[in-house]
Amino acid sequence: MPTVAVIIVAGGNGSRMQARLPKQFLPIGGRPILMHTVERFAEALPGCRIVVVLPESHVAYWKDLCRAYGFDVAHETCAGGANRFESVRRGLERIGDAELVAVHDGVRPLVNRQIVLRAVECARTFGAAVPVVPPVDSLRETDGTQSRIVDRNRFRIVQTPQTFRASVLRKAYERPYDERFTDDASVVEASGHEIRLCEGAYSNIKITTPVDMITAEALLKNERESSDDGHGQER
Repeated sequence: MPTVAVIIVAGGNGSRMQARLPKQFLPIGGRPILMHTVERFAEALPGCRIVVVLPESHVAYWKDLCRAYGFDVAHETCAGGANRFESVRRGLERIGDAELVAVHDGVRPLVNRQIVLRAVECARTFGAAVPVVPPVDSLRETDGTQSRIVDRNRFRIVQTPQTFRASVLRKAYERPYDERFTDDASVVEASGHEIRLCEGAYSNIKITTPVDMITAEALLKNERESSDDGHGQER
């Protein structure tokens, strides 16, 4: 397998969570969300380089949390920038000579090994891979005044880890920031590289609202119970 580095972007401030702590530090299953996320990649890609990008004001707090919880999964931290684009760019400065780079939301703590490996293999073959799932709800397009139904079969919900050949991602991030860049795939696509889709999972949720916390706790509990009875899906 090619060498892989992981950039975990954890810059949330918790505003939509209505919480005192930034959402990446809120606990699920007895530990901060971000610890689950880091651990998932260490398990899926043993020996990979993991870079956690945090707002500069959160770095010391994260290190204190790691000491308090005895969290010793190997990773390094770096301070992010003013937006996600700048934070990923700073993370790229820390990945060394890795051949592939997976960029993941810090608040997607339930990503499983199968998703990670599918994205890595797809990126190895095609250069740029994005895990997706089909929408299950009906969709309507609106201009703010009127709306119309659209064919949901033509759409996909984007997840992470978005994974790329390192050379492809580095080249893409040489561009100046554009407010239309909503994720790494949009940056890479703007540089002229095709994006390939691979299979994600509905369990790979991004924790954004209080309801997501409840869902994540339930999914984590189900994983543990399934693992205890010997029938759990691989993490």
